[in-house]
Amino acid sequence: MSGAGLTRANVTRLVVLACIWGASFLLIKFALEGLSPIQIVLARLSFGTLALVAILAVRRIALPRGGRMWGHLALMAVVANVIPFFLFGWGEQRITSGMAGVLNGTTPLFTLVFASAALPEERLSLGRALGLLIGFTGVVLVVGPWDQSGANALSGQLAIVLAAACYGVAFTYTRRFISGRGNPLALAAGQLGAGAVLLWVAAPLVAADPVSLTTRVVLSAGALGAVGTGLAYMLYYRLITDAGATTASMVTYLIPVVAVILGVAVLREPLTWNLFAGAAVVIFGVAVADGRLRRRPAGAGAEPAGVDAPVLAAEDAGRDGRH
Repeated sequence: MSGAGLTRANVTRLVVLACIWGASFLLIKFALEGLSPIQIVLARLSFGTLALVAILAVRRIALPRGGRMWGHLALMAVVANVIPFFLFGWGEQRITSGMAGVLNGTTPLFTLVFASAALPEERLSLGRALGLLIGFTGVVLVVGPWDQSGANALSGQLAIVLAAACYGVAFTYTRRFISGRGNPLALAAGQLGAGAVLLWVAAPLVAADPVSLTTRVVLSAGALGAVGTGLAYMLYYRLITDAGATTASMVTYLIPVVAVILGVAVLREPLTWNLFAGAAVVIFGVAVADGRLRRRPAGAGAEPAGVDAPVLAAEDAGRDGRH
């Protein structure tokens, strides 16, 4: 599968996808007005599962089978959904949505770190090591440890970084145990469904806080799940199929920009010099580590986009022949 590249339709999908995932950080802020972080996770998983199961029903695609696969999906749901989703909500109680979007952009860096350590075929080359060094230098610039007097608490920033690290672990686990072992949509629906079931069982203990269900809170929580999961994943998978994984991964560079713009325009969040400079350095580091600044063999896939998106289980199933 060679991919059609950046046709007008694929450019449109790429921009829409970046807007959906970049807006997730703003929607989390809105949802926090009436829900606790763990309640937001429960809503995202539930709405996302309903959206994907509806798509499966229309396309007449069966859910995954086999206890071993469901075990992998349940573990992925915890590592790739429950924990990072909670950390995003908890972190955004303490930092701006734009800051969260920028720090989430470090996911590809963590993916390279964990993949290099766990997967024999993913050796850490000099170029990748340089990209990691540049990228994490950008993280230091974004966090700005020399000044913690502003709107972004260090604890909240570390929570987002930890969420990005969870995504890195999840992508590596996916490559090892899940990729190519079923229909991508079915695997994604199974992962979200497993997470929703686990969290509903635990809900009386962890999600019993009072709620305030205003229209904005309900719409935000619903959009995070149904649109940010169902529609966005459909767009991403179609983009991988039509244009290849390398082109699809360009969304990585757009999401922090969308998150910052929306935070400034809608929430009047401050745009500090270190957020702007650090974001640029992080994006540059990701590009260096990914090899995007040098000539790549045709069909070489990029690392996963690493966005605030719950569907990780099926990512590599649609890859452009890298493995």
